[in-house]
Amino acid sequence: MSRYDSPSVAEHQAQAALSVGCGVVTVSDTRTAADDRSGDLIAELLGTAGHRVADRSIVPDEPQAVAAAVRHLAERADVAAILLTGGTGVAPRDQTPEAIAELFTKELPGFGELFRALSFQEIGSAAMLSRACAGMVDRTIVFLMPGSTAAVRLAMERLIVPELGHLAKLAAKS
Repeated sequence: MSRYDSPSVAEHQAQAALSVGCGVVTVSDTRTAADDRSGDLIAELLGTAGHRVADRSIVPDEPQAVAAAVRHLAERADVAAILLTGGTGVAPRDQTPEAIAELFTKELPGFGELFRALSFQEIGSAAMLSRACAGMVDRTIVFLMPGSTAAVRLAMERLIVPELGHLAKLAAKS
């Protein structure tokens, strides 16, 4: 038995929320609903896992627009988690982490650390260019992922989907 099969991990998984209401936000100056493959993938993976997409939008790489979209979703009773894709790199227009940082009431540094470690295994040293991060806006969980579909798939399948129900349950208790 590995430590991940211990009763406490199994107990947490058993108590996790089965269906979490989510907001999906694509941050891009160029994406449209017709070609938002990363947003489509997030919605698909959430649905496959039994979670609900309560809202989906595309906002420009403008810090005020990104922050406003997150604030709006965080105020909704049917949204327990917000998943953003795009704007986490180092290009001048990539400002999603800065736009959201002031909204965080708690940071979840393990998400970004683990994402970059897993990404390093797939793409090597370029993983350090990602500024993926996560935190809480009051009781709402917020994840910031890169805009590529490969990065979204990695973050969703390896980190977010396995823990989303558990995180939502914990956030609801705070």
